[in-house]
Amino acid sequence: MAWNEPGGNNQDPWGGRKGGKNDGPPDMDEMIKKFQERLGGMFGGNGGSGGSSSFTAGFFGLILVAAGILYGIAGFYQVDEQEKSVVLRFGLFHEEKGSGLRWNPPLVDSVTKVNVTKVRLHSSKSTMLTEDLNIVDVNLSVQFSILSAKDFVINVKNPENSLKEATDSALRHVIGSTVMHEVLTEGRTKIAADVMTRLQEYLNSYGTGIHVETVNMEDALPPKEVKAAFNDVNKAREDEERYKNEAQAYLNGIVPEARGKAQRILEEANAYKARVVAESTGEASRFEQLLVEYKKAPKVTRDRLYLDAIESVMTSSSKIMVDVEGGNNMLYLPLDQITKQRSASIDRSDISPDVIREVSNQVMEQLRREAASTRREVR
Repeated sequence: MAWNEPGGNNQDPWGGRKGGKNDGPPDMDEMIKKFQERLGGMFGGNGGSGGSSSFTAGFFGLILVAAGILYGIAGFYQVDEQEKSVVLRFGLFHEEKGSGLRWNPPLVDSVTKVNVTKVRLHSSKSTMLTEDLNIVDVNLSVQFSILSAKDFVINVKNPENSLKEATDSALRHVIGSTVMHEVLTEGRTKIAADVMTRLQEYLNSYGTGIHVETVNMEDALPPKEVKAAFNDVNKAREDEERYKNEAQAYLNGIVPEARGKAQRILEEANAYKARVVAESTGEASRFEQLLVEYKKAPKVTRDRLYLDAIESVMTSSSKIMVDVEGGNNMLYLPLDQITKQRSASIDRSDISPDVIREVSNQVMEQLRREAASTRREVR
């Protein structure tokens, strides 16, 4: 039954009776007051309302001291040897600090640490159009470092994104000014150098504080759809280069040989010229000397010239005609037939000119004797 119904003996739910001691629920205000009095006693308060205000002041003082300690501790930071720190005070550049233990007031200063010695890598892969209107896939890598930490943090909102866009712009400009053959073969080194120069100019104009260390053109390939056709073109270029080398080698071999032959012909012509001139000069000199002798003794000289001419003619002849003085018959001496008959039994290599001359003399002598005896008989 309810505590206040008739017959309930006026009992309340907190265990007390009417007229007795009230042990009801605790008073929250009274509990808070007692707690404040105890804290006030701990910090030198006298209790009551004065103790409450003293507690509040002490409590807030403690909080302020703790907050100040935490604020001071939060301002310390360490800058490594390879780093530099950029300090912004209320959003404006304040200073740039090197390595060491540093302190800046939190919430007032904003500190950004930048590694200025680390070499970073950016890779780019793009499909681009060459000068001769061909499409090529290019893989490029850029190694860079931070030259100015202040410029890297302040001047550009996203330096690495700016680097990416500047790299694509520089690469497209250089590839667009180069033909496909050079991009795929021997022109890669020059393309990388040109991209590096142009990229650094872009980054300097943006004020990014980035220094480009190296640019490597890792690969350049035609699109997969036309790769087979490009392979055929490259093979044709290689064959062309091979044929050129073979032709050059042939040229290097044939031209010196032709020049040598031409020089030899010239030398032979000069030698023939010198010989003919010398022979002509000798003949003219001999004729002049002969003319002098002819004027002295015309008949003797004429007979000598006749005999020399007959000797030169008959020496090369294998037939001899003998005209016997005072006779009507002319004898014919077939030396060639005699020689052939003799060679049937004797090797031709054993017959010497002396043997032939001796035989001829014997034959001539025999013919003279016969002719002389014939004349005697006629008389």
